[in-house]
Amino acid sequence: MPCCVQKFIVKTMAHHHLWILLFCLQTCLEAAGSDTDIFIVNGILGESATFPLNIQPSQKVTIISWHSKTSVAFVKPGNFGEEPIVTITHQNYHERISVSGQNYNLELRNLRIEDSGIYKADINVETSKVTTTRSYNLQVYRRLEKPKITQSFVTSVNSTCNVTLMCSVDKEEKNVTYSWSPRGEEGNVLQIFQTPDNQEETYTCTAWNPVSNNSDSISAQQLCADITMTPHTRHTGLMSGLAVLSVLIVILPSVVLFLLCKKGEGSFLKNFSKNPDASSKKTIYTYITVSRNTQPAESRIYDEIPQSKVLPTKEEPVNTIYSIMQYSDKVKSV
Repeated sequence: MPCCVQKFIVKTMAHHHLWILLFCLQTCLEAAGSDTDIFIVNGILGESATFPLNIQPSQKVTIISWHSKTSVAFVKPGNFGEEPIVTITHQNYHERISVSGQNYNLELRNLRIEDSGIYKADINVETSKVTTTRSYNLQVYRRLEKPKITQSFVTSVNSTCNVTLMCSVDKEEKNVTYSWSPRGEEGNVLQIFQTPDNQEETYTCTAWNPVSNNSDSISAQQLCADITMTPHTRHTGLMSGLAVLSVLIVILPSVVLFLLCKKGEGSFLKNFSKNPDASSKKTIYTYITVSRNTQPAESRIYDEIPQSKVLPTKEEPVNTIYSIMQYSDKVKSV
C-alpha cells in the first residue's frame, strides 16, 4: 500500500474519532445542565398552583427564564436582598405570577383550564456556566360536584332484585375515577343482586380526580321496594287483586245488560205511541182494598172498563182482568 494512502486513512480515522468525542462531550454537558424529570403539578380551577425550584441562596441566580407554549416571564434577583424582579412576557399571565424571594418558586394564580401544559424554567447561576432546565406538567381540574346515581335494567326473579347502578358527574371531566363501597369495586357501573335479607345495605359511589372527591349514596330499599314485602303480604295483595277482578267481572256484564234493556224499553214505548191498538191485547190489573168486616156480598167489586176503552168490533181483543183484594183492619164497613 502506498505511503500516501496510509497517511490519508490515518487522518480520516483521527477526524472520525474527534467528531465522536465532541458529540459525547456535548451530550454529557446537556445531560448535566438539564433535569430530564417532569414534575406533575395539579391545580384547581380558579385557585393557585406552585412550580417548585427550591434554589438555595448560595447558588446566586443570575436569571431564570420561564416559557410554555409561549414565553411566560423572566426572573432576576432583587437588589440588596429585595424580592426578585419579575418581568411578564405574555399578556395571559399579567398580574397572575409571583416569585418567592427565598427559593424562587413560581406561583400562578387564578388558574384557567387553558393554562394546562408543559412549563420549563431555564436557570442560570454565577457558580456555573451551564444552564439547568426543569420541566413541569401543569394540569388544571375542576372541583368535583356531587355525583348522581341512576338505576337501569331492574328485574325481579324469585324475590331477587337485579339492578344495574351507574354513577356520573354532571360535567364531563378528565381523569375521573369511581369507586363503590362497601363492595370495594372500581368503575362507574355496579351490578347488584339484592334479596329481602340484605335490604338494609347502603351503596355509596365516590368520584375522584387528582384534586378533589365527592360521593352520593342510595339504599337497597329504594332500589328494590317491590320485593321487600313478606310472602304473607304478597299473598294478601294477590287475593285482593283477584277479588277486585271478580267484582268487575260480575258487575260489568250487569251494567251492559241494564243499558241494553233500558234501550229496548225506550224503543217499545216509541212503538206503543205509534200503534195504540196494540194495547188491547195486554193484561189489565186492578188493585182493590176492602175491610174484613164487610159482608161477603158487598165485597164483590168489579172494575168496569168504559166503552171508550174497548177496541172496535173489528178485532176481538182479549182482556184479562185480575183483582187483588187486600183486607184492612181499620175499615169496618164500605
